[in-house]
Amino acid sequence: MQQQSQTEVTRVAIAGLGAIGQSLARTIAAGEVPGMILTAVSARNHDKAREFVSTLKTQVPVLTIEELEPVCDMVIECAPAALLSDIVSPFLNAGKSAIVLSVGALLFNDHLRELANRSGGSIYVPTGALIGLDAVIAAAQGDIHSVRMITRKPPQGLAGAPHLEANQITLDGLTEPLKVFEGNARDAAKGFPANLNVVVALALAGVGPEKTLLEIWADPTVTRNTHSINVDSDSARFTMTIENIPSENPKTGRIVAQSVIAMLKKMKAGLKVGT
Repeated sequence: MQQQSQTEVTRVAIAGLGAIGQSLARTIAAGEVPGMILTAVSARNHDKAREFVSTLKTQVPVLTIEELEPVCDMVIECAPAALLSDIVSPFLNAGKSAIVLSVGALLFNDHLRELANRSGGSIYVPTGALIGLDAVIAAAQGDIHSVRMITRKPPQGLAGAPHLEANQITLDGLTEPLKVFEGNARDAAKGFPANLNVVVALALAGVGPEKTLLEIWADPTVTRNTHSINVDSDSARFTMTIENIPSENPKTGRIVAQSVIAMLKKMKAGLKVGT
């Protein structure tokens, strides 16, 4: 079978038009990602989506989730985690690609990885708000002894999380840092589905969700989403800290959209830097 040319055009769909989805749509529609064209978008509110699309440099149709796969080669999932399987499955089943931002939901949708392996499709997880993912992936080729992460977010960035509601933790009027969670990445993904995709990406790159340990702090003294990671392995011991500026959605860092664009550009590049 002839190998796909790096210059061949890839038709991209975006499912979900929140802060990240809109940022990606603007960039791709403006022709800023060589070899990628925005072909369609999908969102819960089609009227608002059409209003947004009218502002893009290139006009594209607003479709239902079910209508995306036949007209696109790749989907970028930027939707609520509960919709992950509905969005991604048709693309994987057709041997196509999906970039997943609801990374935490992958832990509860094992069939997607099985489907990708069976059909020849691909699931891509961008680095997103995480620093040093390449180093963790490299260390995992040997033995990683421990991975620990501490996340600090402004209280509004954690508001509405199921873990807070289930444990009746209120953040209203918080004046000093409060530890709201301590446990592993799997439990964090369940309790904070809109907040902690970063720790799941770390877990998938390293020792898995059960062995990746995490503390979450609601911290009114910070204005940026801050992640500190400590990794101890047989090849290296390293500590990393990143302070991400929130996007229009306080739950998500601005760098997430830039990470996806970097991944798209890398797919088409002749020189690919990074593991």
